[in-house]
Amino acid sequence: MVSLVFAALAACTQASNAAAPGNTSAQRSESPSAGAVKDSRRYEKPSDEELRRTLSPLAYDVTQKAATEPPFRNAYWNHHEEGLYVDVITGEPLFSSRDKFDSNTGWPSFTRPVDASHVEEKRDSSLGMERVEVRSKGGTHLGHLFDDGPKPLGTRYCINSASLRFVPVGALEKEGYGAWLKAFGREPTSAAPAKTDVGKALAAAGVTETALLAGGCFWGMEDLLRKIPGVLQTDVGYTGGGLKSPTYQDVSSGETGHAESVRVVFDPKVLSFETLLEKWFFRMHDPTTLNRQGNDVGTQYRSAIFVQSDEQRRVAEAVKARVNASGKWNRPVVTQVVPAGEFTPAEGYHQDYLVKNPGGYTCHYMRD
Repeated sequence: MVSLVFAALAACTQASNAAAPGNTSAQRSESPSAGAVKDSRRYEKPSDEELRRTLSPLAYDVTQKAATEPPFRNAYWNHHEEGLYVDVITGEPLFSSRDKFDSNTGWPSFTRPVDASHVEEKRDSSLGMERVEVRSKGGTHLGHLFDDGPKPLGTRYCINSASLRFVPVGALEKEGYGAWLKAFGREPTSAAPAKTDVGKALAAAGVTETALLAGGCFWGMEDLLRKIPGVLQTDVGYTGGGLKSPTYQDVSSGETGHAESVRVVFDPKVLSFETLLEKWFFRMHDPTTLNRQGNDVGTQYRSAIFVQSDEQRRVAEAVKARVNASGKWNRPVVTQVVPAGEFTPAEGYHQDYLVKNPGGYTCHYMRD
């Protein structure tokens, strides 16, 4: 595999002299970035420990050690769907499908980034040849820049699929990239009326009930909860702490008091709160490990039921007592039953994470 990649890299370099940053900047400035927009979102890099836990070994080596994935055996080399390619780690927008072209090299190729300020370029002599490495502002190794692209720019950003995550146009607004719809000739719907929180609206009308549950990494919990008959909507987020509007970076420090949690909107005519807890919640995680699930350690991974009414508290305490007395677990159940506070939805890339990233990290499964 290594020789195959090296040969392909050598072929790319022989086809064209690698462009140095000073040689390409003027060329790129002749044309504005494709669809660059004002983006006020925060894109922050998780800790190395978190990256090792959540990325595949290949993605970690590519993004953190500047490795190169095999040509023609990666997700996006022959991908043609319309949408935005974002940093797989931070979520920062990097490239548009409208600037993608078939280079026949076996890696995704783009004529330019969506915004030149989102990428950094530096010389790379690691393979005994002069190339220009391309990184995201968050430090993710993306690939290399060559000067054999199509005119008028003549640039080719040769990027590893492992460094990218693709967001289809139809999902941009849902994932928090609504401002980028204009780059595809569309208007965000949120620019008109404010988006309605369906779950809150239905609950207020007495049609549904909402549960706030925590039991470790919210990716795996949401993936199991959303499949339960009677569940209408799931959102992952942060609750139980004192910091207003926390980010993932804040919560992952373990110092805010927030727990990674899932907001579950369900139809009580199909699924009762009691059944949700006893049949599902207490079986999908270990409720006896304090501030821990699997390899995830910290208060943000605690087991908790954030109750929203006296009735929910009564039911939660009763179910917890039955589970504790059942003898199923060798240790006491430590699940907290506490009043619900403000719920802050997590960043877009966390929502439905395992739907977007099949085979991604999870320590959750249904116990007998």
